[in-house]
Amino acid sequence: MEIFDNFSLKKYNTFGIEAFAKQFVAIHNTDELKQILEQNTSKEKFILGGGSNMLLTQDIDALVIHIDIKGKKVIFENDDVVEVQCNAGENWHEFVLWTIDHGFGGLENMSLIPGNVGTTPVQNIGAYGTEIKDTFVSCEAMDIKTLEIRTFSNTECAFGYRESIFKNEAKGQYIITSVTFRLTKKDHKINTSYGDILAELAKKNIETPTLKDVSNAVISIRKSKLPDPAELGNSGSFFKNPIIPKVQFDAIKEKFPEIRFFPVSDTEVKVPAGWLIEQAGFKGKRFGDAGVHKNQALVLVNYGNATGAEILEVSRKVQQAVFDIYGINIEAEVNII
Repeated sequence: MEIFDNFSLKKYNTFGIEAFAKQFVAIHNTDELKQILEQNTSKEKFILGGGSNMLLTQDIDALVIHIDIKGKKVIFENDDVVEVQCNAGENWHEFVLWTIDHGFGGLENMSLIPGNVGTTPVQNIGAYGTEIKDTFVSCEAMDIKTLEIRTFSNTECAFGYRESIFKNEAKGQYIITSVTFRLTKKDHKINTSYGDILAELAKKNIETPTLKDVSNAVISIRKSKLPDPAELGNSGSFFKNPIIPKVQFDAIKEKFPEIRFFPVSDTEVKVPAGWLIEQAGFKGKRFGDAGVHKNQALVLVNYGNATGAEILEVSRKVQQAVFDIYGINIEAEVNII
């Protein structure tokens, strides 16, 4: 392990923001993680995974610990299901493709989501009708103070919409080192009901889709709407889809009958943030090197040399405009650093 001073994080965040860490170290196993925490008890620490769900608005005056623990293994299986433990530093999309190649079902709708496996429970990531909580069994996490490994069950993670215990009461207390998923080996629950998946499958004349077919459909849809971070800096969906009381929604719908929505319960409604932003006139709008993507208004982008502060300012303009028109607050999904 080598600790680097004044280390550039440009290649370690998908927005491609130039920011510097006071110190930086990459760790490759839990022994190294324990050692680095033991040796640096008095230092401020910042835990970095795949860098896909954050916006750096300043340099990080701390020891940045990059979790680069690799490896995955089957820890239980029977004729119907399999449990796979995947270490935190594995790339999420590559892991999803690995499960599909092995005939394991449950993650295919979350293909091509950027980031690493270790951060997926933090946000309870999801796409096209599925979320991490649907297949999540448990995760192992190191307590930053005691250095002990604790196992968190699905229930203990207190998953919600882009929420978990790691964003709330346990924030900053643990470092996730591995995640275990329970996946199907047969009788897969193919979910094609959400978004454009059915239309994408119809284009290819696929009536009885396989896991791979669903994954390929999701990949095609995401590529058509979302820019590749390697080509255009971004963090995927920047905003959460707001969930509002039905009473509030009904009042808004009277004024804007064309508003799109998804019922959540008898008392709540989810409104697509991308639709709200597009209606507010921001889709494709550019402010210097920061802007809103031309194909998906949920995505803020760095056209080259935008600072994190400039992208944050665009996000605030968007939030204010949506609130002024619809009276709806849209929250950032990414972590603002």
